[in-house]
This record gives sequence, structure tokens and C-alpha cells, in this order.
Amino acid sequence: MDFRFKTLTLVTALFGLAGLQLVQAQAPAPPTDPQIVGIVIAANTIDINYGKLALSKTKDPQIHDFAQQMVTDHSAVQKSVMDLGAKLHVTPADSPTADSLKKQASETMAKLKGLSGKAFDKAYVDNEVAYHTAVIDAVSKVLIPNAQNAEVKAALTGAAPLFTGHLEHAKMIQSKMK
Repeated sequence: MDFRFKTLTLVTALFGLAGLQLVQAQAPAPPTDPQIVGIVIAANTIDINYGKLALSKTKDPQIHDFAQQMVTDHSAVQKSVMDLGAKLHVTPADSPTADSLKKQASETMAKLKGLSGKAFDKAYVDNEVAYHTAVIDAVSKVLIPNAQNAEVKAALTGAAPLFTGHLEHAKMIQSKMK
């Protein structure tokens, strides 16, 4: 994979960082590069799981296609993140932020699993819009400023168009649901 693809795919994983600012405010110290990689991996896994759940529950072709895009994109990201971490000798580390993301995702998944039909579709899309909005903010205000490795920082910085594209896609679907 070339560096540009790694850059775009590494940061795609961060779409699952809804609530990062709140979590970061509670963390005792800013995240280190290993923690940033761990956050990216956690967030990526969370969004894959949301997408897989949507694929199993939705009957709406537009939401199905969006969910499939999230699973596909984030599965590629997961590999890219691990490859970049290995290349840079950065082992993903746990952090209060990653732990909080996992706890929050567990609660969100439980709520989503309890819904069906249009109620599920709306809740899934609303969650994706909130997630993507939070990620754009978290990347620019928390992850980029704290990344020490130039390649990690460049990967995060280069992702803005990707984040924006996914957010706009989710918002477009959301606007058609009202």
C-alpha cells in the first residue's frame, strides 16, 4: 500500500470516536502515539461492528449500502492501521479513552439491538452522524495535536476529506429519513 492510502485508511478508523472530547477531558494525560493507535483500532472495530449490525437488521437499501461501505472501509483501515503500527514499531496501547469508547459502544450496541425497522434505521444513521461529527472534532483537537510521530500526525491530518465525505453521506441519508 502506498503512504497516501495508509494515511486515508488509518484515519478512517477514527469515525467511531463519538464522545472522545468528553472522555479526553477526563483522561489524566494526553494520549501517546501507542494510545492513539489503540484508540484508532478500538474506534475502527466499533464502527465495523455497528455496520455489521446494520447489515443484519436493515431492509432499507440505502442504509444497507452505507453500512456495507463502513464495514468495507473500516476492515481495510484495520489492516492499514496494524501495518503502519508495525512499520513504525508502535504497539497499540490501552487508554482511558479507548476503554471509554468500548464501554460507550457496548451501551449503544445494546440499544441498537433492541430496535427494529425504521426505528433501528433512524437510530443507526443518527449514531453515525454523531460519531463522524465527533471524530472530525476529536482528530483536529485531540489526536493531531498529541501525535508525536510525523507519519501518525500526517495520517491523521490527511484524513479530513475522508471524514467529511463519510459525514456528508450519513447526513444525506439522515435528511431523507425525516
